[in-house]
Amino acid sequence: MDPDAVAKAFVEHYYSTFDSNRAALSNLYQESSMLTFEGQKIQGSLNIVAKLTSLPFQQCKHSITTVDCQPSGPAGGMLVFVSGNLQLVGEQHALKFSQMFHLMPTPQSSFYVLNDIFRLNYA
Repeated sequence: MDPDAVAKAFVEHYYSTFDSNRAALSNLYQESSMLTFEGQKIQGSLNIVAKLTSLPFQQCKHSITTVDCQPSGPAGGMLVFVSGNLQLVGEQHALKFSQMFHLMPTPQSSFYVLNDIFRLNYA
């Protein structure tokens, strides 16, 4: 398993799903998962997806600038750090963001998001 290839595939899947159907992100999280969104901590798949689907915009487009990853621990986890731009419909300027995912392997040979930290980067 090439960690960089896994990270790249995960990032492409996550953001294309976020941009097209945020509710479908639920299968990437579990009840033990935690999202910190702009400092607000949210636990569990249902609560995380409720937060993401309640954001005050319906459509957006992520463009990724960087993806960095590292293996994490003996269980086969992976840290993935993403930076990029978030373009909201009707807004002239894109917002810059950073997001960190801690991915953990599943018995089905895929990954789920154990930890997710999102921040907008203000100039």
